[in-house]
Amino acid sequence: MERRAVLRSALVGGASIGLAGVVGPAWAAKPPPPPGPRNIAYKGWSSDADFGTGTHLGTATSGGALRITSAAGQFTYLGSSYDYASWTSPMVITGFPATEAIASWTADTSGATWVQVELRGVTAAGNTSAWKIMGRWAADDTSVQRTSVPGQTDTDGGIAIDTWTAAAGRELTSWQVRVTLYRPAGGSLTPVVHSVGVVASAVSGAGTATTPSAAQGITLNVPQYSQEIHAGQYPQYNGGGEAWCSPTSTSMVVAFWGTGPTPADYAWVNPGYADPWVDHAARNTYDLNYNGTGNWPFNTAYAGRFGLDGFVTRLRSLNEAEKFIAAGIPLVFSLSFGKNEIPGLSYSTNGHLLVLVGFSATGQPILNDPASATDAAVRKTVGRTQFEAAWLKTSGGVVYVIKQPGVALPPAPAQANW
Repeated sequence: MERRAVLRSALVGGASIGLAGVVGPAWAAKPPPPPGPRNIAYKGWSSDADFGTGTHLGTATSGGALRITSAAGQFTYLGSSYDYASWTSPMVITGFPATEAIASWTADTSGATWVQVELRGVTAAGNTSAWKIMGRWAADDTSVQRTSVPGQTDTDGGIAIDTWTAAAGRELTSWQVRVTLYRPAGGSLTPVVHSVGVVASAVSGAGTATTPSAAQGITLNVPQYSQEIHAGQYPQYNGGGEAWCSPTSTSMVVAFWGTGPTPADYAWVNPGYADPWVDHAARNTYDLNYNGTGNWPFNTAYAGRFGLDGFVTRLRSLNEAEKFIAAGIPLVFSLSFGKNEIPGLSYSTNGHLLVLVGFSATGQPILNDPASATDAAVRKTVGRTQFEAAWLKTSGGVVYVIKQPGVALPPAPAQANW
């Protein structure tokens, strides 16, 4: 598996696991840590009206997307010159002191165009922070390599790959996001930004165990792909397929919506490899700085290149996840756990991503787990209480939401986290 150890006061560096070959000792119950507060708020922009609430500098919207209309200036990056223009959101009040924030976006980047997403905020200390780069994104890697940006730590906090982590006493009381669009200097191309959003949160503990309230007996027909069958393939992308839990999970959900890369897109993949679309996803979610394919917003942005809506958020419980399954929307979950900590998962991981595809008649989570020896072995049913506790405790409830634009999200709670 491939994802840094997830919950993040100190989240940097990669982690991987291998599947346990034999079933371990019987599950021994461990009480979860006491529940803590779960403040989560998401705000996104994805329409002309949405983008009209922000400040344009050389950009305009049409058809619900941002484009460059006139260069606001030039920028030299890795020896090449680019025209740039930008859009800045209004300031968003969190309603609570947020300890973390994650930005996500979808965009088309034709030719050598690319985008950069930044975040800043007003902190609990009363100061306005510096802008911090949440990601440099290009759909392909032929001209500009997508990357997170290291070395952004100051007295207000820092960026752990894709997550703003506030220093003590510098929690975010409000924030704003800026998207900068780049094109080769003097050219007429433009990247097209379809959406941008941020989830701000302050979560702790494992939350409160929930009882089933919806979606019992529903299993969505999500295709099953194993990361393990790609072991040793293309080691330049985080050591090869055995580490590709995130792009494999993203590929399953993209395929569920009836889209994905074409044979021409993955013609570069060795024709002897099964499920070549997974190799394509690994290459096109790869984060140069992180040296991995588990950057959360890079995966939802990858889904966006196929016309899908995609964003990263946090949920408060499996009861919230049930609403998505009932609405026909599978979710990619991020979590870590010990061997046999979760009944039905007999291995351990410092960070893993998998797909929630439904719930049994008794409300037990049904997963497509890419950490399986074959595609056929991917579908698993696991213990609800232990799965929920591990997910909330280790990633704070992180999910990828990926769907067709015409599919409605379930109604959001009062403190909207989608």
